[in-house]
Formats: sequence, structure tokens, C-alpha cells
Amino acid sequence: MARPFSLTGRNLEILSAIVKSYIATGEPVGSKYVSGKRKDRLSPASIRNVMAELEEQGYLSHPHTSAGRVPTGKAFREYVEHLSTPRLNPNDAGFIQDNLDQATTLEERLGRSSHVLAALTRQMGVAVVAPLAQSVLERVQFTRLGDHRILVVLVARGDVVRHRILRVAEEIRPEELERLANYVNREFAGWPLAAVRGEIRQRIRVERAEFDAILSRLRLLCAQGFLNADTDAQICLEGAPNLVVGVEILDGGRVRQLLQALEDKEKLIQLLDECIRGDMAVRIGLGETYPGMQDYALIGAACELEPGVPGRIAVIGPMRMPYERVISAVAHVASLFRHLSDVN
Repeated sequence: MARPFSLTGRNLEILSAIVKSYIATGEPVGSKYVSGKRKDRLSPASIRNVMAELEEQGYLSHPHTSAGRVPTGKAFREYVEHLSTPRLNPNDAGFIQDNLDQATTLEERLGRSSHVLAALTRQMGVAVVAPLAQSVLERVQFTRLGDHRILVVLVARGDVVRHRILRVAEEIRPEELERLANYVNREFAGWPLAAVRGEIRQRIRVERAEFDAILSRLRLLCAQGFLNADTDAQICLEGAPNLVVGVEILDGGRVRQLLQALEDKEKLIQLLDECIRGDMAVRIGLGETYPGMQDYALIGAACELEPGVPGRIAVIGPMRMPYERVISAVAHVASLFRHLSDVN
């Protein structure tokens, strides 16, 4: 009876050698190459037997025009699972620090983050600030513009600012708007904006007598969605041309799919939300979200780009990417932001 297959010991070593070679060259890997790299000089025939098993188990594919094998997404996932990621070297760490130190606003931090990730990894760097609903309210301001229009300014922690102009059914006097702003700021400063929205709507439904005058005016503003100014997220991309480097088969149709994917910022933000749930996440194969990106991978981390401002940073690139370097770079950028939040 044949012994059951186990991805341990020699089998895992051979698979790792194939993945490393394929990342470096992009060429199918043959048994002679793997044999020559091993200290025990295991024969090419023995390695071919292992490669046949790995192919049968779905870790390798066999291009018809080559005697070598190519790792599948399953192989890359196994490779990353067993990867021990080294610390980023001092030069790269200094490059990141110098760039982020120059950022004085949230928008600059977004741009600098995506820039350093793209520059260090030669992939596409992504930085996203979560929708304002996930941020913490500092203050709100209402300004009467006339003609039934009101300017709403929402300021969230980290100096994140959103403006919105509302049209209301009836004019609201400037002194009333000031009282509304004072009420919201007094009652809800320090609350997440999503919670503010829910509580205000609840209070309007309950109709507390002492707040009748204020809540009746807030109802007008809520009807026009003054708290819906928190629906958008900010995203920065850099290095998009790197997505077509290192992909062996990329016809015109797939290029169009890639361009469409990058233009759909909401879907890209959704992808990061789905993939990045904790400190570090690796997703091999993005075909479920983007049909044209089944040969791509995402490595990302959740962090606060400024204290109280949740966000995500990530690198997206071909599945054949240098995972050690990419994971190290993402982890280092995320750790700097976490240290910034801890200090503040």
C-alpha cells in the first residue's frame, strides 16, 4: 500500500526550492536544477517522483512545452505559510522613516506610504483611510449659506475634514445652527461617527421633551444626510505599471481587466476590507474579487495612519513576488504607524 502524501521534510524542501526558483526567474523548474541545489545531491529521478506527487496534489502545474514545473497558487500559499520573514535591512528602514517623517498631514501620509511600499517592493503600493464613519468625531460646524443651503464641516480625529452642502426645506437661522453645533459637539465629541449617527436618529425617534427644539432642527439636517458625509474613503495607489511585470501571460483582455480594476476604487477598498482583518494578511490569488487577477497576491496590514484614524496599507503584485521583502516592508510601515498611535 502506498504511503499517504505528506507535505513535510523532503517534499516541502523540494516545493520551496521550486517556488524560490520560479520567483527569481519566472521559468519552469526542472529536476536537474533542484538536484544541483541540494546538499545531499538527491538524484533528478528521485526529485521527479516527488514533483509528480506535488503535481498530483495540486501544488505544481506542468506546461506542455517544458519539462519543468510551475508552482500553483496552492504552492505559493504553502510557501508563505512556512516563511520566516527577516527584519528589513537598515537602509530600507531608513528610507521609509525619512519619507514618513516628511509627511505632516494625513493626505501626505497616504501618499508617502504607497510610495515607499512601491519603491521598495517594485510592486503596487496601496494606502487607504477608512470611511469617516469609522473615525472619531472632534467637532462639527454648520454655516448658513442662504437660499436654504447649509455648509456642514465634519472634523474627525487626525485632522480629517469633510465638507458637505445641504439643501433644507426651510431656512435655519445662524444662531440656531450654532446651538445645533454646540449640542452635537457637547454630546458626541469623542464618539465614532457611525455611533453618533445612530444615537441622533434614536433620540429623534424618542423625542425627549428637553431636546425638542434642537432635535426638530436636527431632523431637518438628518433628512438631507448631514451625517452621510462619512461614506467615502481615501485611497492612494503608486506603482500600478508594476502589475504587468512578472506575469508570463498577459494579453490585451487581461490588461483591460487590470485597468478597470484599478479604476473601481470602491471595489479595491472592498478588497482590502475583505483581505485585511488584523495586523498582517496575505491573500494569494485575487480572482474571486477580480476575475482578471487570479495570478496576483495581496499583502497588507491594518493600522492607524494617524491616531484615531483607522486605515490599511498593502502591496498588490503578481503572485511571483519576493514575499520576504514585501512582508518585511509592509510590517515595518505598519509598525511605525502603530508606534505613532501608541506615543499619542
